Amino acid sequence: MATLNINGKQHQIDLSDDTPVLWALRDHLGLTGTKFGCGMALCGACTVHLDGQPIRSCITPVSAAVGKRITTIEAIAEDSVGKAVQRAWVDLGVPQCGYCQAGQIMSATALLKNTPHPTDAEIDSAMSGNLCRCGTYTRIRAAIKQASVKKG
Repeated sequence: MATLNINGKQHQIDLSDDTPVLWALRDHLGLTGTKFGCGMALCGACTVHLDGQPIRSCITPVSAAVGKRITTIEAIAEDSVGKAVQRAWVDLGVPQCGYCQAGQIMSATALLKNTPHPTDAEIDSAMSGNLCRCGTYTRIRAAIKQASVKKG
């Protein structure tokens, strides 16, 4: 039995310590905003925050999250930066199919919390682990720039 702090609430889960956080979120807690993409931390669809840092939940074991704060896409708008990122995503019509967008938003929010006014190179570096098969990278960069100006 492990206790996880997810979106500010304590959750008791009875899973093996090596179960990926992704499956604890999706299958055991019904938080399906975090997506399964590749299962190998290559695509970024499963990105969540662990103590404010973006991680790939598909390879992060539950044991690594005990005693830490997990934030998922379901709660990112409770943060002023996350809210600004989501607003910019809508304003600029970033998503096409939308599958990767939760991971994109989580990575973008972490970037802006650490680097409030990133350069194009910093955006590209921070977002390089998040793939978008629809190719919305130009709109993603524009939305990050817009959110960097309109936080709060």
